[in-house]
Amino acid sequence: MPVTSQIAAGGDADFMTVPHLTATGSQVEIGRAFAEQARRVFGWTPEPADRVKARARRAWFARHWPQHLARMQGAADALGVDLEADEVYLDGLTGIPGGSACSASYYPPAATVDGRAVLGRNYDFFTTSATALFALMKGEPVAGDDEPAMSSRPHVLTSVPDDGVATTLITMNELDSCMEGINEHGLAVALLIADVESVSEPVAAGPQVGLASAQLPRFLLDTCKTAAEALDALLGAKQYDLGAPLHYLVADPSGDAFVWERGPGGAEHAVRAEAGALCVTNHLVHRHADPADLPADNAETLLTYERYRTMSERSAGAGLSGERMREALDAVRCDASSDVPYPVRTLWRTVFDLERATMSTHFYLGDAPDAAPRYSPELEFAVPALLPH
Repeated sequence: MPVTSQIAAGGDADFMTVPHLTATGSQVEIGRAFAEQARRVFGWTPEPADRVKARARRAWFARHWPQHLARMQGAADALGVDLEADEVYLDGLTGIPGGSACSASYYPPAATVDGRAVLGRNYDFFTTSATALFALMKGEPVAGDDEPAMSSRPHVLTSVPDDGVATTLITMNELDSCMEGINEHGLAVALLIADVESVSEPVAAGPQVGLASAQLPRFLLDTCKTAAEALDALLGAKQYDLGAPLHYLVADPSGDAFVWERGPGGAEHAVRAEAGALCVTNHLVHRHADPADLPADNAETLLTYERYRTMSERSAGAGLSGERMREALDAVRCDASSDVPYPVRTLWRTVFDLERATMSTHFYLGDAPDAAPRYSPELEFAVPALLPH
């Protein structure tokens, strides 16, 4: 099982350090490699399980997501435990909670100058620890805090399984989940907070049966080739949120794309653009899709409506391209000058070329003395299955 690891961006003197792990072999071997990395970096240890629920989870994964179940077996091997004993939960490879703000957009091939589909996103998140963040959200004072920032150890993960689809993705903290990624077929998925105004602390209920919100993108990348297949998979999947509900931008090279979100009560929506770009930020798009008819932002919306309007305006008309995508994303970047009540930064900007199955990303390294954000050079990560042999 070859596993390579290198630091892609950042270091001890920067806000974040970004390892890039590439794992090949069986899904079991890949799962073992990622579990061992989670133990080293996050101090991950599995949670005690409700045996009835753990058994039901294994059965659900066996039917709907066998790739994930195989990686759970790899995690069990790393720990020397019996997966089928159902004594512990062997996924959720992190020590800290997840979630994100963000802005994203998709340009179909018919609208771009080179005829290639492009998906881009800003990953906006807090620069504090989890304890400090929840104190701020409650209006409480932040005491001395020696916890690491929740977002200071993102990973780029490349998987090339013998028995599955190759993927390249970014995850903030859970090494069995995905913030955004692409597979060898050019299917790309990005997650965002769906209703930032109603965000609350995570519910301490433990893993449930089905897909956790941050697992959903990885499920699609493992099991689907096209956006149409992804929609079918989502309609048939069991999903749950234990905190802030998320929505997802799903797209493929052909021009098919949609935003997947669930409204109050569980109603499911696949929102598509009538033509041209499909934009999404941090409000429910099925409620507010028209950039000319948006509510006003307030202290808790983190400028979701302003960002959506700006992204839509900058993504209108002909001549769209990867560079236009980068310009639109930079126009809504969160930095020290942003009018938001919490310490938020755009921690990375990613642009996917869906035809080439590449992911190009730069990462936040900190603020310069003049408060301008410092970023790494943009790095291109390819899905290895498409690299020339």
